[in-house]
Amino acid sequence: MLISFSVENWMSFKEKATLSMVASREKQHKERVPELPKYRTKVLPVAAIYGGNASGKSNLVEAIHFAKRFIVSGNAMDNPIWVRPFLLNSTCTTNPTLFSFEILMEEKIYAYNFSVTKNKVILEELLEVLPNSEKLLFRRNNDELEFEGKFKKDKRLKFVAEGTRDNELFLTNSVSQKIEYFNPVFDWFKNSLQTFSFFETNKIGFSLMNPNQISEFKNLITQLDTGISNFEIEKVLLKDTFDEETFKMLVTILDEGESKPYFYENKDIIITKKNGELEAYERVTYHVDENGKPIKFSASQESHGTRKIIDVLPAFLALCDNKSKKVFIFDEIGLHLHSLLTKQLLIYYLSKCSPETRNQFIFTTHDVMLMDQNLLRRDEIWVTERDQTGNSTLFSFSDYKDVRADKDIQKSYLQGRLGGIPRLLLGDLINNG
Repeated sequence: MLISFSVENWMSFKEKATLSMVASREKQHKERVPELPKYRTKVLPVAAIYGGNASGKSNLVEAIHFAKRFIVSGNAMDNPIWVRPFLLNSTCTTNPTLFSFEILMEEKIYAYNFSVTKNKVILEELLEVLPNSEKLLFRRNNDELEFEGKFKKDKRLKFVAEGTRDNELFLTNSVSQKIEYFNPVFDWFKNSLQTFSFFETNKIGFSLMNPNQISEFKNLITQLDTGISNFEIEKVLLKDTFDEETFKMLVTILDEGESKPYFYENKDIIITKKNGELEAYERVTYHVDENGKPIKFSASQESHGTRKIIDVLPAFLALCDNKSKKVFIFDEIGLHLHSLLTKQLLIYYLSKCSPETRNQFIFTTHDVMLMDQNLLRRDEIWVTERDQTGNSTLFSFSDYKDVRADKDIQKSYLQGRLGGIPRLLLGDLINNG
């Protein structure tokens, strides 16, 4: 689970902004909020992030995505670090950018922080968070790297530390050098944390679902008023689907266990790599013609909205599996989806949440139909806002003392009383027209 994420000097976030998933003392919907008895705290299963266009919502998701990619994929020897500092202040362009995570794994909380410029990792540290204190595992400060406890005696760590380049993380290098101490943290970023921009939902694929969930998916997709009467995932022969050049390209771009969509000759293909070998599956739908006969379509022939449903539904099914322990972060979850459908999917996920839940669903949206206290708690609703200097801020509705549990927050939000809406100047243009 994600306990909190902070970012500073990244795109529109000049100052430090923190998304905290720690539950407040609010009593609404407490029956579905995950509990961490060891830490005597509760963690929210969902967060909805609102805000006007260019307020910083997508920049927040992109910050998490960048950090994940930098941790998991590393950086080539001669490459700069593709960090994106705040550009509307001359000092910020050369100052480091900070990324800070608190994450839950196997009922233990870890804090992992790093700050970077385009040329160098300035600071990197990993700590285990104890109920009343913290235990440092390692800290890197410029060219110095210190270890605590049993790690001090391991000569391999010192060797790996000395071989870690300025433009890469020690965590990444240690895992690549077969040091297993920090594998669980690395694996959380690689496997548990999943980020999707508004045009990347088709990267979810079906590798997230077990066979039972595929059956449930097929049952649900026929009930969502898409006209689909049946859905199948058919294995296809690679030699009959792709030319040799395309096949070689797919081998190189796919990591082990990864799935990617690939549209080829109007076919909706999912490519996955298992045990070093590629497998391909085509997603097909069936509609009934006027005579009751099933007609086969490639999923690529469906509407944008139907394809979005096909893409995001596996995520909701994975989130409803308490064994998966996934953190899904979506930018613009409602794109191409009807508001009622998005709301129903959210209700479906929340109905599966309990104090034992270890999955999370975090998303940005403009859909005010979801801004409903019968659905979401005040501490689960967040807003980004950009000030006159271009700096984005992030705050929760629970920060407002006057937002009562019975308040119509949707109306107050649209009236601008809670911030996070665009400052439109079109009225002046029209009046002067």
